[in-house]
Amino acid sequence: MKKWMILAAMALSGCAQISNYEAAVKTPAPLELQGNWQTVGPQSKLINEQAMGSLIIGAQGDTLDCRQWQRVIAKPGKLTRLGDDWVNVTRQVRVMPLELENGELHYDGLKLRKVDRPTVECQQALQEVAKRPNEAVIQDIEPQIMQPVSVPTQK
Repeated sequence: MKKWMILAAMALSGCAQISNYEAAVKTPAPLELQGNWQTVGPQSKLINEQAMGSLIIGAQGDTLDCRQWQRVIAKPGKLTRLGDDWVNVTRQVRVMPLELENGELHYDGLKLRKVDRPTVECQQALQEVAKRPNEAVIQDIEPQIMQPVSVPTQK
């Protein structure tokens, strides 16, 4: 909580601000931050108890904030340092601190844990980011939960 207040005060005072995505320096991720992070269980910062949040952090500092429920919203970004803190800067120039505590990543009001691989939808979003390097948000991936289920007909 203290870090949020300090960052907010610094941003308001103009001391530490990122106002341009290109100006933020992409920084290679330390080993402890690299990987696929995902919410576990319901979280109050997500729209529904079935919603899921993910943050993918690549070794070179590329990031993907991927939220899914009835639709997928994926926001590419990059990891950088702001003072002594690690932050994720999205292409929309949203700056969110990362805090690792006891194996849990605190990010944008979410608590995430490391998982082996991203969800299918977030993997698709990663592929779309590679195809569309200038888009700030990828929103045209349909979650599996919304895909029709085929039911065999009974005779």
